[in-house]
Amino acid sequence: MKRLWIAFVIVSLCCCGMFAQSKQKMSPQTASVALAKNFSSEIELAKLTLASHGGEKLKAMKTLVVKGSVDVTTSAITQTIPATFITIFAGDKYRIEIINPFQPLKQVFDGVQTSTTIRGGFTLPPINRLGFPLLPRLGEQGFVITSLPDSKKKKKGFRMTSPEGFYTDFYLDDKTNQIKGYDSSYDINGKAITTSVEIDKYRVVDGVTLPERYAQRFDTETLTINANFKAKEIVVNSTLSNEVFSLEN
Repeated sequence: MKRLWIAFVIVSLCCCGMFAQSKQKMSPQTASVALAKNFSSEIELAKLTLASHGGEKLKAMKTLVVKGSVDVTTSAITQTIPATFITIFAGDKYRIEIINPFQPLKQVFDGVQTSTTIRGGFTLPPINRLGFPLLPRLGEQGFVITSLPDSKKKKKGFRMTSPEGFYTDFYLDDKTNQIKGYDSSYDINGKAITTSVEIDKYRVVDGVTLPERYAQRFDTETLTINANFKAKEIVVNSTLSNEVFSLEN
């Protein structure tokens, strides 16, 4: 039961990596690898990818509300566990809910303070520093585009690294240049986590192309988690009250 609860904690926080977007200002840092080589072709490819997902409309997106379902399996319990999720974002602020049969999870950030029902002190990298949320930051200082590592050279794509050093390797559709998958690695409380995503379907909402259905795999040192997400409702640029980002609501 403890492992299943941990699985939902990881899923609840990592699902944000598909959608979160932030206007947070951070001290610029430059990756030394980018200084050593010209990655102009990868930068142009990244620009084509941004355009295929809405371009300036994606970069200018102010709010995003996503509601849907997620089916979770783990290496410890192979039975599929159904749940529902809600993610709400407005700039730096966010609200996450995972409703499941075991322990409903909720976390909010009001722009200053994070509040959560999650026990055990789990923390993750900033939710806007991994996966799809990196793409709208293209062109901003400190967000670096480089080539995929040698082991992935046969795939069409690029690596994007945040100012803090968090990276995501994006893999693209040969025809549309849209993201068809990505993977990244990071630490949670000193434990290595690797995650990979395969996007099955997109939905265009107000000119922005966002993931609608995707499969995400998480590999920890002791547990493998598979989660199949399906967004049923996606709303962009709606008016949101600040009360949404309070744990009490």
